[in-house]
Amino acid sequence: MAKDDAKKTDEVKEEAVVETPVVEAVTEEKEEKATAKAGKRSAKSLAEAEEKQAKEERKASVAEGEEKPKQAAKPARSRLERQGKNFRKAAEKVSKDKNYTLVEALKLAIETSPVKFDATVELHVNLNVDPRHADQNIRDNLVLPAGTGKNVRVAVFADEKIEGADVSGVENLIKQLDKGVMDFDILVATPANMPKLGKYARALGPRGLMPNPKSGTVTTDLAKAVSEAKAGRVEYRVDSTGIVHLGIGKVSFGTAKLEENARAVFASIKSNKPASVKGTYVKTIHMATTMGPSIVIAPNEL
Repeated sequence: MAKDDAKKTDEVKEEAVVETPVVEAVTEEKEEKATAKAGKRSAKSLAEAEEKQAKEERKASVAEGEEKPKQAAKPARSRLERQGKNFRKAAEKVSKDKNYTLVEALKLAIETSPVKFDATVELHVNLNVDPRHADQNIRDNLVLPAGTGKNVRVAVFADEKIEGADVSGVENLIKQLDKGVMDFDILVATPANMPKLGKYARALGPRGLMPNPKSGTVTTDLAKAVSEAKAGRVEYRVDSTGIVHLGIGKVSFGTAKLEENARAVFASIKSNKPASVKGTYVKTIHMATTMGPSIVIAPNEL
């Protein structure tokens, strides 16, 4: 009996030994089925995921072991240092702590113009006004005594032909506006013809070409309006921060003509001082040429 039991035990062991390779083969088949041919479950994607995880673990271990030293941040360069070489050379001639007279500022502006073309001389007058109030929303136009130095093309929106106008005629201008052609710098119209321009307001308005009575471009005296526009009529208006920006001529004008234009602008701004503004009217005055350094003018010059 004992011999039979021993024989059975040996047979069971032999079967177990024979079945082991079969079980391992089945396991390998299951592992092969777990990976797909493509996609996130592909062998390549799984290998990349394992590599990424190992990389993150290495980073974490390095971060825990020792922290990298922080690099000192480089100080930001000043605005002057970021400018071009010619501008920096010109700016060295201007003293930031000095308030120049008008004549001194004009001479310095001409001297420090860093460009090769005939630059425009600009005035920037900061006024103590609040443009949100109607009486302090300063706006005016004037004819510069020495002109602007620009070749101005004037169009007249009227039936009659005006001497000196570059473009004239209602029908002619309507055809051009329908095509989106605006080959003029100033548009003058009569009050009777203004309703016909209503449909073009969205095109003319953003370009500053829409006629306006305040700017002298809506008038019955068309000949006078054209002659003044050609002579150098300019319009100014304070921006949302209360600053008037205006070009007063070209560098080639020289000091005398530029001073004449600047004095005319100052007189216009002074005459438009609102009655509601008490105390200081002019905060600061700056002058600059196109792409040139800014020069501070004494406020009492206005």
